[in-house]
Amino acid sequence: MASNVREFDVIVIGSGPIGQTLADKVRAGGLTVAVVERELVGGECSYWACIPSKAMLRPVVAVTEAQHVDGAREAVTGPIDAEGVFARRDRYVTSLDDTGQANWVKSIGATLVRGHGRLEGPRRVAVTTPGDEVVVLTARQAVAICTGSVAAMPDVPGIAEARPWTNRRGTDSSSVPARLAVVGGGPVGVELATAWNGLGSTVTLFDREQRLLPRMEPFAGELVAEGLTEAGVTVRTEVTLESLRRPVADGPVTVTLDDGSKHVVDEVLFAIGRTPLTADIGLETVDLPAGSWLDVDDTCRVRGADGWLFALGDVNHRALLTHQGKYQARIAAQVILDQAAGQSVDEATPWGAHVASADRSAVPQVVFTSPEAAAVGRTAEDAEAEGFRFKVVDVDLGATVAGANLYADGYRGRARMVVDEDTRCLLGVTFVGPGVTELLHSATIAIVGQIPIERLWHAVPSFPTISETWLRLLEAYQN
Repeated sequence: MASNVREFDVIVIGSGPIGQTLADKVRAGGLTVAVVERELVGGECSYWACIPSKAMLRPVVAVTEAQHVDGAREAVTGPIDAEGVFARRDRYVTSLDDTGQANWVKSIGATLVRGHGRLEGPRRVAVTTPGDEVVVLTARQAVAICTGSVAAMPDVPGIAEARPWTNRRGTDSSSVPARLAVVGGGPVGVELATAWNGLGSTVTLFDREQRLLPRMEPFAGELVAEGLTEAGVTVRTEVTLESLRRPVADGPVTVTLDDGSKHVVDEVLFAIGRTPLTADIGLETVDLPAGSWLDVDDTCRVRGADGWLFALGDVNHRALLTHQGKYQARIAAQVILDQAAGQSVDEATPWGAHVASADRSAVPQVVFTSPEAAAVGRTAEDAEAEGFRFKVVDVDLGATVAGANLYADGYRGRARMVVDEDTRCLLGVTFVGPGVTELLHSATIAIVGQIPIERLWHAVPSFPTISETWLRLLEAYQN
């Protein structure tokens, strides 16, 4: 194998949205950048997660919403065209062709190095290219690990023979299984259950928790479970998968649960969590455990690495969401640029240029089911655990918000506001219902801006929109 060495200011391992954001910001600041990618430029989000799943979900949710509007439901006269949905998805993932995103990386002046990158000690990355050449990259300023995560799989009998789906097969399959079991009641599980049910599968969702979406307010999971059930999904909670059996390669799978029940399906999809993609990137060469989540401070610098190593996105386990990883990349870019310029880094001031404060108190998340669920900040349970003196305010959207009922006849939805009684600022907000996702950024701004209740009264929502939910929440707070 041939070997050569190239030097850059910054080396980014992983070219998903997080790695691209970091490369863009530090390159714009005048530093040289190498971006290393072993698979497709654009990463998991672009090809097997956020983008394809939302492309598949939108037709399903659009039809469901039309069926809840008098005069529109009569126009829905047939099933969803699965082939049309798959074609739409393929368009948004560019048929797994990363040429456009690779060209974008080059257009910002970064150097794209295709291959598997591994650390070889501090500030040094060895890349094994597709042609088995080893290219050694050294960094004058920083190395950033943006390798993301992979679907976690359980250790149960029969799993190898069952060949279960993960989010990848769940978003790139172009055939609809007659019967699909989804294991996991978090965002990925409920979204893919929604999508495949809408495309024609008979879907059963199994979850070991008491409720779906356990990290959101309890009513979020309850309303989403109701929506799934009404759409035809069978929802089973508080059950654990014991084994899988697929005696014939292309035959059905028997799912056995801890209650002794057996369920025969055509495919099984696991959405039970994520595992960091850090097992084979040379962490041991810098005295870090291979395969681990990377422990970072609020500047996203890896602890124990003397300031040169950064970990962004899923690998640091702060918030496994694309938008939050991109936020971390913007913070880290400023840290790298200021370090390179010899300027001090302020890691002590919350909400400053060098601190990813939103990771702790203002993480927004949307679940694109029917109904939608959207939340930011702390739940009531979080606030209690952290010792806040707080007040919970709940509003029934269908009963109190005119815009909601104009959006969907017989509208069902709920909103909750958790208020810090000492500062009279918001700690968290949750919305559940059709069309609520676009309300979330206003809640995020209110939390990040630490806007007191008294000032929120002056933010007047337009009539008649679902955003009047804010007015109803403020009125309920006063009562």
